Amino acid sequence: MSFGKRLYQIWVWFCFIVVFLLIYPFFVLFSLRDSWKKYGHFFNKVWAYTVFGSCLLRTKVEFRFKRNKKQAYVYCANHSSYLDIPTLCYSLSGYYLFIGKASLAKVPLFGYMFRNYYIAVDRHSKLSRYETMQKSMEAIDKKRSLAFFPEGTIPKNAGYQMIPFKDGAFRIAIEKQVPIVPVTIPYNWLILPDDGKYVPNRRLMKVIVHEPIETKGMTLDDVDELKDRTFDIIQRELILQNKEVVLV
Repeated sequence: MSFGKRLYQIWVWFCFIVVFLLIYPFFVLFSLRDSWKKYGHFFNKVWAYTVFGSCLLRTKVEFRFKRNKKQAYVYCANHSSYLDIPTLCYSLSGYYLFIGKASLAKVPLFGYMFRNYYIAVDRHSKLSRYETMQKSMEAIDKKRSLAFFPEGTIPKNAGYQMIPFKDGAFRIAIEKQVPIVPVTIPYNWLILPDDGKYVPNRRLMKVIVHEPIETKGMTLDDVDELKDRTFDIIQRELILQNKEVVLV
């Protein structure tokens, strides 16, 4: 590794950790009341904006529809990097809840923030999956959107080929008759690869927020069709974007 790359790696992780620690007291404060948690989510966005700016990452967010502020949505994004959560914090508007795996809630400091503001699910536990469904539907009743990574994990071929989606996000969207919004994050696997080395690279961080898929009139018999349609939209965009990866 070159000296410049090593220096950039140190700077990126310094920014991630120091900025998080500086705003951590706000996470603790705003977690004390449910009505305050939207402010804690705002500071999560501040964290993402500050870090991406400090690390000189080029960013591009492409919205293919205009969000209705009075409408709750279920956002479904591909998963290719540990950078994906702050990326969605940076790119999506409004107050929404992440649905993430239970292991996130065990990460020192970050885990406190995640389990107090968002929803952690243990996919090996029927009770946890049930509670996640209930909490998610209650959030939608309060007009809060949800953000899922329906693959459930980072696949080996992240950035090129997704793995099959899990049903949860699509069952919730149909139960509550709210739109699914596919989200493609094409280059995070290049910026922070899931290779155990945690070496960041300066690349374009891009997010494509696709047009919503309406679920009105759908029943639970349509879960597979909705899931496949969402998968196809994101997968096609991944292939298209990564054909041009040399150019960005």
